[in-house]
Amino acid sequence: MNAPVSMGARPRNLLDFQDWTPERLTAILDNADTMLQVLDRPVKKVPALQGLTVCNAFFENSTRTRTSFELAARRMSADVLTFAAGASSVNKGESLRDTLEVLTSYKVDAYIVRHHASGAAHLVAKYSGKPVINAGDGRRAHPTQALLDAYTVRQEFGSLEGKTVAILGDVRHSRVARSNAELLPKLGANVVLCGPATLLPAGLASLPGVTLTTDPREAVRGAHAVMALRLQRERMTGGFLGSLQEYADTYQVNERLMQEAESGAIVLHPGPMNRDLEISGEAADGPRSRILKQVENGQAIRMSVLYHLLVGRE
Repeated sequence: MNAPVSMGARPRNLLDFQDWTPERLTAILDNADTMLQVLDRPVKKVPALQGLTVCNAFFENSTRTRTSFELAARRMSADVLTFAAGASSVNKGESLRDTLEVLTSYKVDAYIVRHHASGAAHLVAKYSGKPVINAGDGRRAHPTQALLDAYTVRQEFGSLEGKTVAILGDVRHSRVARSNAELLPKLGANVVLCGPATLLPAGLASLPGVTLTTDPREAVRGAHAVMALRLQRERMTGGFLGSLQEYADTYQVNERLMQEAESGAIVLHPGPMNRDLEISGEAADGPRSRILKQVENGQAIRMSVLYHLLVGRE
């Protein structure tokens, strides 16, 4: 009889993928299949997290991620405490640690944290002693977005092994690009990051399984999935781009560029989209697009992560 494959020590948090083995990451993706079945039922609810309180602590604006996590927790019968910094004492100067101590006094069992500062989710994990899921911190990491991207690609092709994912756009300011560059090679995929030199940090080339190029045709050539990234103009202080039109002419993901990809290649976007800037309307809405599928898969992935961290068994 074969011995079971060791998945390594169970991580307490999902802050990034540093402590996560490929086996545990695959288990998250596998369990998402079950969660999708739950979402297809007439009654979309299971009692897995009944009696537990999950805090959505969002110190930065969000629509998709916040609502996806809230629905994921409620689908599993958790009580959800939603904290929005814009309507809190944070606006009166309260520190992150003091805010956290108040929330912890409500007997919260897990935190989902989005914050404009890189490393904030690590501080919440340190101060609270509770499981923490990073829902995006600064430009550093957004692990559940990368997981749902990986799941969408795997869903399409059956496996990530040997697949190539090209990510085009504002890589410099993208926590999604960084998390995908960290995750996908662990699952056997290759990642090509592409954008103008001013938006393409050279340091990312040191990651295993990751290559960089400023040539979009080279990036997309032979790719199985092509992801467009939003230009995060709110994080730019000038000097990054010549003009938006020049950027769109060169780096927009459109049907013309997709001719360089594999014949069955799919189009992804983490949202929100700037149509006809980083992605054409034709590509966003065409038969290759899996953008709405990413949104659907996000709920299943977040249910799987919550289950894995709070109640999952080996």
